[in-house]
Amino acid sequence: MTITYIKTPLNRYTFSIKPIRLWVESNCNGRVLNLFAGKTKLNCDEVRNDVDETMLADYHLDALDFVKKCIGDGLKFDTIILDPPYAYRKSMEMYNGHKASRFNQVKDLIPNILNGGGKVITFGYQSVSMGAKRGFTQEEILLLSHGGAIHDTIATIEIIK
Repeated sequence: MTITYIKTPLNRYTFSIKPIRLWVESNCNGRVLNLFAGKTKLNCDEVRNDVDETMLADYHLDALDFVKKCIGDGLKFDTIILDPPYAYRKSMEMYNGHKASRFNQVKDLIPNILNGGGKVITFGYQSVSMGAKRGFTQEEILLLSHGGAIHDTIATIEIIK
């Protein structure tokens, strides 16, 4: 497993920070779903969803509803990026009052829209997101140090078996 360390300021739009955006783009393969897209367009074959209608996105659906729609429509992706609000309070601050989806339910359904050998890139406060129970193995951990009293952000890359 690879562990990467980047010291970077914190920004509510994660991918607006150049070193993070470049790391994500370099790890995206094929058709990419950015499920909580925000405002920064990535340089990849990206399908963008964000519940906030003010964001540049192809869809503006709750994440769980969007994943269910993908399953119903038979849509599959090679890479899925999960950068949700990390807490209920954050979701209320950062998503104009929209609550974050029931994230564990979203993660339970992700394997249904991921091509074999596909990857999930997740940002949060923990080092395991998808986990072995859902058929994933960890490939890389990115530690983002924001300095001072600000919590580090942990990004993981997990591959479906």
